[in-house]
Amino acid sequence: MARWIADWHPDDPAFWARSGRRVARRNLIVSIVAEHLGFTVWTVWSIVATRMGLYEFSTDQLFWLVALPNLVGSVLRVPYTFGPARFGGRTFTVVSALLLLIPAALLGVAVNDPGTPYWLFLVIAALAGLGGGNFASSMANITYFYPRDKQGVALGLNAAGGNIGVSSVQLVMPLVIGSLGLAAAGWFWIPLIVVSAACAWFFMDNLASARAEPREQLAVAGRAQTWIMSFLYIGTFGSFIGYSTAFPLLSANLFDSGAPYAAVAFIGPLIGSLVRPAGGWLADRFGGAPVTLWNFAAMGGGVLLVWLAGTSGDFWLFFLAFQTLFLTAGIGNGSTYRMIPAIFQAKAVAERGESEQALLYGKRQASAAIGIISAVGALGGFLINRAFGMSFAAAGTPAPAFLAFGAFYVSCAALTWWCYTRKAGASVIGSLAHARV
Repeated sequence: MARWIADWHPDDPAFWARSGRRVARRNLIVSIVAEHLGFTVWTVWSIVATRMGLYEFSTDQLFWLVALPNLVGSVLRVPYTFGPARFGGRTFTVVSALLLLIPAALLGVAVNDPGTPYWLFLVIAALAGLGGGNFASSMANITYFYPRDKQGVALGLNAAGGNIGVSSVQLVMPLVIGSLGLAAAGWFWIPLIVVSAACAWFFMDNLASARAEPREQLAVAGRAQTWIMSFLYIGTFGSFIGYSTAFPLLSANLFDSGAPYAAVAFIGPLIGSLVRPAGGWLADRFGGAPVTLWNFAAMGGGVLLVWLAGTSGDFWLFFLAFQTLFLTAGIGNGSTYRMIPAIFQAKAVAERGESEQALLYGKRQASAAIGIISAVGALGGFLINRAFGMSFAAAGTPAPAFLAFGAFYVSCAALTWWCYTRKAGASVIGSLAHARV
């Protein structure tokens, strides 16, 4: 029988000290584990695609296999956002974890048959997108467990724990595949998925206060700041997941087989994951909008460095230059994401007062906004991989893709300045984005 908590008041200091902190921490730990595995299954094709020489697929075809999980994962983040509010966070975490068994098992079976058609690999890669949806449900769920002044740290830890899954898969999979064969890229995750689902069943909780109808949550789609932040999140998280999944295959096409890209691919995603909380801290100290603005400027410079390094023929120069993109994408993830709950909860208080009902309404709005923003942002992972694939197909080089990325970061910087930095005090949203919240 599902375990539901009916009495939950995290913004009450006495309640939080008495029992709320302990329950929230327990749910957060299990949530991080489940979300971490979701990211590993979501991004496993970034390594698998580099080991499919037996099938003689073109570079563009391989980039499709890497891109499809990002596309499906981004689309699934919208319905996954509503899962905890509709069915309960514990219940939905169990179900979403068990669904990862499908793409993991199918991958293990498919690569064992040299005659597996390309279209079937596309289907299996698309199903790996189930892991991408887990982020939205996990973040939406954890929002309800923590008081306003502690959500930044909690969401940062939850997000970083999931993001590190990209680094984990790129560190572990080359070793596993090298020792056990390509099929192990699927079979390896199955016992871990089962364990994570069991942990969610035994140690997580459903919150009655988190129950909400999808129509109520979808109201945030009518708010302009939802779409502004979505666009900016394409530039930060979309860049992180896009570069993380593209780097191994991109390196394989730019450098000869002697380049150690498989051995070091995990470093960039690890850097991007670990600095994400630092981005939130910088936003707390200097303001979300200024940090985000200067970060996009740095990302534009990073693209130029990577472009130049890619033409040098020196893998290590290329590798070091690429780390600037992971570093800035991670910082941008933290600075933009930190703004979301503050903006929507402050708007709720401004509209409805400081009552507990207003705070709960703000959390529901923030939870729904997180899902939409994370869904749109994750599209960046698909767009980056498709840009690389089309660039190689049309020009035999990634140069056109890097040019497009640079132009996009300029537009993100301009939007940040226009909406949040220019005369930031003129509106509640602008002042919140700019202030040290």
